[in-house]
Amino acid sequence: MKKVYVAMSADIIHQGHLNVLNEARKLGNVIVGLHTDKVIRGYWRNPIMKYEERKKVVENIKGVIEVIPQDILNQVPNLRKIKPDYVLHGDDWMEGDQREIRDKVIEVLKEWDGKLVEVPYTKGVSISKLEEQLYNIGITPEQRMKSLKELIYSKKHIRILEAHNGLTGLIVEKTKVEKDGKVKEFDGMWISSLCDSTAKGKPDIELVDLTSRLNTINEILEVTTKPIIVDGDTGGQIEHFVYTVKTLERLGMSAIIIEDKTGLKKNSLFGTEVTQTQDTIEHFCEKIRAGREARVTSDFMIISRIESLIAKNGMDDAIKRAKAYIEAGSDGIMIHSKESDGREIIEFCRLYNKLENRVPLVVVPTSYNFMTENELSELGINVIIYANHLIRSAYPAMVDTAKTILLNERSKEASINCMPIKEILNLIPSSI
Repeated sequence: MKKVYVAMSADIIHQGHLNVLNEARKLGNVIVGLHTDKVIRGYWRNPIMKYEERKKVVENIKGVIEVIPQDILNQVPNLRKIKPDYVLHGDDWMEGDQREIRDKVIEVLKEWDGKLVEVPYTKGVSISKLEEQLYNIGITPEQRMKSLKELIYSKKHIRILEAHNGLTGLIVEKTKVEKDGKVKEFDGMWISSLCDSTAKGKPDIELVDLTSRLNTINEILEVTTKPIIVDGDTGGQIEHFVYTVKTLERLGMSAIIIEDKTGLKKNSLFGTEVTQTQDTIEHFCEKIRAGREARVTSDFMIISRIESLIAKNGMDDAIKRAKAYIEAGSDGIMIHSKESDGREIIEFCRLYNKLENRVPLVVVPTSYNFMTENELSELGINVIIYANHLIRSAYPAMVDTAKTILLNERSKEASINCMPIKEILNLIPSSI
């Protein structure tokens, strides 16, 4: 029998996949190169089913004699090992980002006179529609909570964007772009105390209490499925922090980040322009331990934010605190800096990477925003949070619209900055 190779992710199997496999088994024994979880995360999203689960499904499809892992998006390494007589693929890759992969397959098949067979794309199949249906089904609190840790430990880095209401939650949830053959999207959302307070017209001094913040969280929970990290400010009194952990874990939040400061909270980006009092290492470690003891599962992450560089207490103090917080049981370390040249972050990462015991490293590159995700990832950073960009971009646009109406005494001139009224009416579906 001839050998036939078919590469696929098989995370959402539809009739298009079955059509390709049916054509493949007409030509010989079918070997499926199944994309690993890492490959799928690289060009698409976190797979719904893990590799072993997908493998069992594909192995039971008629005509498939073997399923092997495909460790990269490019099929060439597997093809050289197997040397199949045929490679089958849908003809949708003749155009667009996959064309380069197609060209490489054609070239390598010449080495042993293999043949590429392209099956007409199955009309009526839409992965985006299938994903939308899955989104409408929703997610359990347990599934949402554990997804952050899975992403952190399986991807080179993850990107998080702030959300401060249901609408911005939907933006984080659904915004996607295609670049270099990969679908790029945000891995989760950050509920910032600054943005939540600002959206409510309140100062960022922990004035907005937990009950009010839970209202915001619930708005976002109702319309999203991605993991959520909560900005916990200082965490408050240890006795209060215990209840905060229990509440957030019960709702399905993935993590809380607390900063090692005390007293009236002032935003860290003020630096030493305002009084910034750092907590003692001993007291903050006690808070970490109390939070860990309060949670039911290790899926909920308690991440410690180090303010040493903000308070000008030095790099040695920052590293000392990182070691202590990790020993106390912190699930992650966030290092904060307001310097625009990024040198503090680079130096901290260099020293942090020498520590024997390390946990995932988190940054908020608001000040040093010239640094790319890949540059930050190369420093050993695991989580990149874009902490306030949706509200910062929305505010000037709304002010401009308000001024335009005042200046022209009508709304016609402001319309250029606005969505058509029909689009806003249809933006949110009326039924799920």
